[in-house]
Amino acid sequence: MRGRKPHPLILKKRDERELQQLLRRGNTPLRVARRARILLARSGTRRVDYVADTVEQDRTTVWRVCERYKSAGLQAALYDAPRSGRPSVFFQDST
Repeated sequence: MRGRKPHPLILKKRDERELQQLLRRGNTPLRVARRARILLARSGTRRVDYVADTVEQDRTTVWRVCERYKSAGLQAALYDAPRSGRPSVFFQDST
């Protein structure tokens, strides 16, 4: 194989169980489920290109999710951080 050797992504057993449970649930948001599939597919020494083709995501997305897991843990990899700025306001019609 050409290029650098892939750095293995080692999931904690607890995190792996949680990811599998998330995927089994029927009400997991699509974005979270995609990220869970990425982490499970990337565990071990699988290359980013292979995982990107498997989960049908861009290789940059796969790389970013894995880096977020390595640096900040499972919750940061699965869920987006709160956005800055004023929160959305929903108006009710008073008629």
